[in-house]
Amino acid sequence: MLHLILRFAQNDKSGMTDPNHLTALRQKIDALDDQLLKLISERAAIAQEVGHTKVPGSPLYRPEREANILRRMQAANAGPLSNEAIARIFREVISNCMALEQPLVIAFLGPEGTFSHAASVKHFGMAPTFEPCPTIDEAFRMVEATTADYAVVPVVNSTEGFVGRTLDLSISSPLKVCAEIDFRVQQNLMSMETDLAAIQKVYSHSQSLAQTANWLARHLPLAERIPVASNAEAARLASITPGSAAIAGEMAATRYSVPILYRNIEDSPNNTTRFWVLSRQDVAASGKDKTSLILSAPNRPGAVVDLIAPLKRHGVSMTHFESRPSPDRLWEYYFFLDVEGHVSDAKVAAALADVKAQSSYFKVVGSYPAAVV
Repeated sequence: MLHLILRFAQNDKSGMTDPNHLTALRQKIDALDDQLLKLISERAAIAQEVGHTKVPGSPLYRPEREANILRRMQAANAGPLSNEAIARIFREVISNCMALEQPLVIAFLGPEGTFSHAASVKHFGMAPTFEPCPTIDEAFRMVEATTADYAVVPVVNSTEGFVGRTLDLSISSPLKVCAEIDFRVQQNLMSMETDLAAIQKVYSHSQSLAQTANWLARHLPLAERIPVASNAEAARLASITPGSAAIAGEMAATRYSVPILYRNIEDSPNNTTRFWVLSRQDVAASGKDKTSLILSAPNRPGAVVDLIAPLKRHGVSMTHFESRPSPDRLWEYYFFLDVEGHVSDAKVAAALADVKAQSSYFKVVGSYPAAVV
């Protein structure tokens, strides 16, 4: 018995925290924090010097440069932080360094607290001024009128498909896609109620209701599902309506102070929305790029096959293909394509020259860095 007591005491002592060791570890962290502050300040000072050296009128934001920085940091990352965490940290550093010269103005499909807002912050960091827009049209217009530097608009969801208005506007707009954002959509059930049995109605955007239909059928089969204009509006309504809940993102829950009861209730675990970043600038190659095109084919047999055949012939991979009815010509269609590579790449340039020769309408919407997770 004495042997067991002594053994227990030894094990209990070994599990105790050594205050001297903890103090030493905290001192190391403090020293590293001092070094980090010094290095970040040095980086910011150099960024300011770069800004002063630039030709007047040059864009502050260089998507290809930022993408290469993030990819290089992720490639060198030995852990324990994830590559996603490393990207978030460096995006904030880059964002605040750019803001020393002039804060960017970013238009997005509002209101505040939507997934578009969250995607904008993910990509640009917290330093810019974010301007919510009531419609995708208004987000386009703000950049066209130079009242915003960039616009972030949804283009396709992995479960719900393409956003038609974004595609339609890209036909006539002079704006160019300068970057893309892949945003993992995590739907959350939030409510001022603490018991599911008290929830009689659920507010959300129609797409979010569709993306969580199975979960709602299992857990809230009798609750009324009420579509609203945005998930942020759903969270606002849930904050003031007894017996209600909302399905929305974490940013909306924080903005309207609505507790999250259940996280990640989307039916598809890989639910992702792709956003375009729109601007007035062309973007140089980053080494890992995409090119987005809008095409139309003459009305003859085999026209669509002839349209995309040059891609295979030149070894260019097509990653997306979507057709849309023409907004002004009955029974005519536009085709929206994404291909791997930059327009300055030799094989892409050769392929697109042949595609253009087969097209009745041809437009490069943008060549830009592929999304960095």
